[in-house]
Amino acid sequence: MNPIPDNRGAAIDLESVTKAYGAFKALDGVSLRIEPGEFMTLLGPSGSGKTTTLNVIAGFTDVSSGKLLVGGQSVVGVPAHKRNIGVVFQHYALFPHMTVGRNVAYPLTLRGVGQEERKRRVAKALDMVKMGDFAHRYPSELSGGQQQRVALARAIVFDPPLLLMDEPLGALDKKLREWLQLEIKRIHRELGTTFVYVTHDQEEALVLSDRIAVFNRGRIEQVGTGRQLYDEPATLFVGRFIGDSTVLRGEARSDGTGTALTIAGETVAAPRRLAGEASPVMLLRP
Repeated sequence: MNPIPDNRGAAIDLESVTKAYGAFKALDGVSLRIEPGEFMTLLGPSGSGKTTTLNVIAGFTDVSSGKLLVGGQSVVGVPAHKRNIGVVFQHYALFPHMTVGRNVAYPLTLRGVGQEERKRRVAKALDMVKMGDFAHRYPSELSGGQQQRVALARAIVFDPPLLLMDEPLGALDKKLREWLQLEIKRIHRELGTTFVYVTHDQEEALVLSDRIAVFNRGRIEQVGTGRQLYDEPATLFVGRFIGDSTVLRGEARSDGTGTALTIAGETVAAPRRLAGEASPVMLLRP
């Protein structure tokens, strides 16, 4: 099968994607459209299916059923090394025996890019992540944040149409993580590449994302902007997971003008009911 064409900002379409391990479904009918050039974050607790979804897109995990298209082409059955996708892992995965420059050049070497062109692209990628002065160092001579920036440079050096990031900042301290969040957002704007980012950190998702897909038990609970998820959660799970809240349950009654919610003798308007909830609830935000 042909690899994905080298166009920036590839669209991604998952249609009823299921991944089963025996009777257990890590993904249970996941459908998601990611627009070209979008920064989409897959957010959820451990075991919710977000990393499995990323691995399915990358080609590290085969789907059990469903359709997966990248750049308008089906990639079901296409091996990972032929998908032309950049990937950044949490634990960097740099080659310890190679310098920074050789690490970043490695994807270009595999693609048969000439020496002079390799040098140009490596210099450009390292400058983009502000590591241009570190090309001759080895990974062991770098801090964790510097290693992660080198891993990011290696993932973007061949101009992939899609960049996948699996909790890349999880091992860093809070201050460095916040700085790198802004750097990743800047790089996304400069490249115009489609970014798919996995995290369990809601604050990180809200800072980085154009849209967020909230996962729970192998399904997507809701997709939307950070503001939409915070102000208009579709389910109680989303309401509790995005932002802090106090949950009050009450009894519903109809007064002819709509549904009202009665809690401890007080009645307030209830414009809608959260999906899957038998009784109405109120979320109080700080």
